[in-house]
Amino acid sequence: MECSVALPIPLQGAGAVGARRRGGVPVQALWRTAERRRLAGAVTPARCSKMYVPGFGEGSPERKAATNLQHFNYVAVRVVLAQLESYNREAYFELKEFVSRTSLNDAEIFCKKLIRESPRLKGLAMRILEVRSAYVKSDFEWDNLKKLSFKMVDDANTKLMTDYVLEVSHIEDENYNINWFFLSLAMVFHV
Repeated sequence: MECSVALPIPLQGAGAVGARRRGGVPVQALWRTAERRRLAGAVTPARCSKMYVPGFGEGSPERKAATNLQHFNYVAVRVVLAQLESYNREAYFELKEFVSRTSLNDAEIFCKKLIRESPRLKGLAMRILEVRSAYVKSDFEWDNLKKLSFKMVDDANTKLMTDYVLEVSHIEDENYNINWFFLSLAMVFHV
């Protein structure tokens, strides 16, 4: 994405490596001083319409959210169990027993253990991986996720603002003068 690129800030007096500054001090000598920290940290986000989010160290907020979507593995296991229940009861009970003694919290560890458990479970692990991939690509409602995320954040923000206004205004009844409530809410948060 073009907006996530960091652009270097033009620095005064910073030349090519090996170049000399006025006074005969090589540029490399600067790297041993506090000047190094200033030069090394001199990056600014590209200008774009998106909000700049400082790095988390391990990835973007979107990457962190994607790793939290490990529930796709849980969904895939449930789908495969439902399929097996109707036509292969023995494999169903074997997978159900494995799921009962192995945590589904980490999808990768779960699948690694499942593959190594037995030849039958190895085949079921491959089926789970296929179902997980197909579900993410074609069945999961990404638009609904976006709408729900917006709604949940807006609802949580509204509740927090409401609680704050009620707390600072000492109003006991939430239905008391709704117009006054929204007016004070707008005044407090400069809306």
